[in-house]
Amino acid sequence: MSQDHDDFAFEPVPGLPEHLPRGETMLWQGSPDWLALEVSAFHVRKVGAYFALLLAWELSSAWRDNATSGDLAILSAWIIGLAACAIGILCLLAYLYARSTIYTLTSRRIVIRTGLALPVTLNLPLALVETASVGTPSGRTGNIALTVCRPNRIAWMVLWPNVRPWTMTHPQPLLRGLHDVDTVAPMLAKALAADGGAQRIYATKSGSAGGQSMPDPSGATLAA
Repeated sequence: MSQDHDDFAFEPVPGLPEHLPRGETMLWQGSPDWLALEVSAFHVRKVGAYFALLLAWELSSAWRDNATSGDLAILSAWIIGLAACAIGILCLLAYLYARSTIYTLTSRRIVIRTGLALPVTLNLPLALVETASVGTPSGRTGNIALTVCRPNRIAWMVLWPNVRPWTMTHPQPLLRGLHDVDTVAPMLAKALAADGGAQRIYATKSGSAGGQSMPDPSGATLAA
């Protein structure tokens, strides 16, 4: 007997809680890259930098207190071991979240299925998307942030880690760590134009406050 177990076996279609209604078609599905997720959502680099500074501070303090080389070695091993455990846990969480997250774009909505112990499925009609912004923070993967029309609002904790940072008052769903963002963005633009949703799609780069216009396959004007 097989020991494999699918936690989402109840889904009629992977990533979707039910079959799509008649007239609605699936355009794309994808998942976040776990390496991008560990950096942008779980901040592994920042945690590593913190432990590096902590190690330098503790070693310098111990050296000033005339600690022996053996004491310095034990202190280093303890801090490095603690750092390895913390970073390992964060990497594991990033991998599990990436594995359990599926983004789905249909002709009428965007669906985000995510979560570990308590899976959550967010259905966002395209008509409620006011703007979409495309960013490539790492150059290897890209993100697509979605601004929801007010007064509609989605809870930040429900969205995390698929939410744009620092948008607590009006959270923005985020399709994070996409390898094929250059393919998905025009597809999303076309679907939004056809559904009467967002009128603007921004293409931005990491570290740039401005944006540039993206071509829309449907022919509609997408202003930056």
